[in-house]
Amino acid sequence: MSERLHPLLRFQQSIAMPIAAGAWGLAEATLFFIVPDVLITLVSCRSLRSGLKASGAAVVGALIGGVVMFGLGSQAPDASRVLLARVPAIHQPLIEHVRLELKDRGVAAVLFGPPRGVPYKIYAVEWGAHHGNLPEFLLISIPARGIRFLLSSLLAAAAARLIAPWTRRNPTVEILIWAFFWTGFYALYFYHFGW
Repeated sequence: MSERLHPLLRFQQSIAMPIAAGAWGLAEATLFFIVPDVLITLVSCRSLRSGLKASGAAVVGALIGGVVMFGLGSQAPDASRVLLARVPAIHQPLIEHVRLELKDRGVAAVLFGPPRGVPYKIYAVEWGAHHGNLPEFLLISIPARGIRFLLSSLLAAAAARLIAPWTRRNPTVEILIWAFFWTGFYALYFYHFGW
């Protein structure tokens, strides 16, 4: 199959790609448990520009999801916590940890949790339950989400260039390496945080 006809290349150049990244950002900020970095790194392997576009769309989706979870937390905190505890790798002690972290650090805690693997959605629910300021939460959410998405994009593009002598920029080979990486990542993640 010609490289220019490869489905990944068609997808990354289509309007469907930023829509999918935005939808994934929204889904992961609410109840989905696989990070948008999976899609971001996929398209970044082939094109940094596409990866940056996906990162921006994922941030917008995450902000919308953050508003949804903030609203749920402010209106029904106990029910929201029960709902969160049903998401893989989220449990009551982790929710309590986030609640205490927000109490101690305020909204700045949102910057520190997600890089440690603590889901953003918990911060949104707990900040809503705390009746925190929504605009302040959204403002800090932009770097909290955007920096990681940007780094994922840059690292994936750099890694693809680094291994290009071996992959010969074959999209199928790069997809296999990408799938191996994310399968291993989530195997370790769920082993560490539990399913």
